[in-house]
Amino acid sequence: MPLMDDAADDDPSGHPVGSEPSQCEPDCDLVLPCRDEAGALPTLLARVPGRFHVIVVDNGSRDGTADVAARLGATVVPEPTPGYGAAVHAGVVAATRDHVAVMDGDGSFDPADLVPLLDLVQAGRADLAVGRRRPVRRGVWPWHARAGNALVVRWLRHRTGMTPHDIAPLRVCRRQALLDLGVEDRRFGYPVELLRRVTDAGWRVQERDVAYHPRAAGTRSKVSGSVLGTLRAARDFAEVLR
Repeated sequence: MPLMDDAADDDPSGHPVGSEPSQCEPDCDLVLPCRDEAGALPTLLARVPGRFHVIVVDNGSRDGTADVAARLGATVVPEPTPGYGAAVHAGVVAATRDHVAVMDGDGSFDPADLVPLLDLVQAGRADLAVGRRRPVRRGVWPWHARAGNALVVRWLRHRTGMTPHDIAPLRVCRRQALLDLGVEDRRFGYPVELLRRVTDAGWRVQERDVAYHPRAAGTRSKVSGSVLGTLRAARDFAEVLR
């Protein structure tokens, strides 16, 4: 099913999409796969809207990430198997709410951007709502990472009939439906395999622009932070796309 990126401003209930209804309890779990993100978490977690309960998956950190997350009130899930997909899967399994969101824990995204994505899914207008990165300034998204992302997107368009602009760096869907997809990759290929599987399953996908900020001071992306990191991710993508 092709991506639809021109969602209307209001949901069927009459609430503007992106508005946050008043409620006492979170109605979505937010999985943050983290490795050495202790410096980013205080500012990031302080900005998480009340609709989300945070699950920090500690993927072998050595900087006290788990302690910082626990002190700030997040649920901490250890995942000793290294890999982005392993951390995401562990967080989704640990989640308990009907809806689950996934976002990097490095401070490069504003968690408020998850609210309109959650609204789309809860209103029944999408099975999967995803973010499309829009860098806030030059240099935020290095050329090698952009190039790798563009190649993956081009393949997805050619092989699946989707019309994505990004590989779902932020995403919201129903938890059980996600588990039922059976995504198997446990490394950087996880989001690419996810998009391929949702297409095969006929999911309705909505894509919205989200601001892409510099990472928190003192941290470096495991993928875009170096050419080597991008090449490692490209290897994982290639294995998924075969």
